[in-house]
Amino acid sequence: MTLSEKTALCYNSALAKKALNVILLDLREVSSMTDVFMIAGATSRRHAQTIADAVEEALREAGEKNYHIEGYNTARWILIDAGDVIVHVFQEEAREFYQLERLWADATPFEAEEAVQAP
Repeated sequence: MTLSEKTALCYNSALAKKALNVILLDLREVSSMTDVFMIAGATSRRHAQTIADAVEEALREAGEKNYHIEGYNTARWILIDAGDVIVHVFQEEAREFYQLERLWADATPFEAEEAVQAP
């Protein structure tokens, strides 16, 4: 699976479960740990878990087996590490507190419609 395909898969899976304010950050020029961060908001613990479940199921169905999930039980911040794509699902108050978008301000954001072709 290409980076573009994996990014689009994660993005579309989250949107299918009504994730809020989903952004994609291209980290290839600023970090060696991963290529893309996807940051998504959720309204509640259950909503965050539902979004994470959808992303995890899509990855599994696509044959992506090497990924790791953190924070699922408390669901304030769920992290799905799929190697070259890292998905962050935040309840809104946790997202405001951690402000990953600000911490990674040097990364290049890209628009959702570009997810299929980019990065």
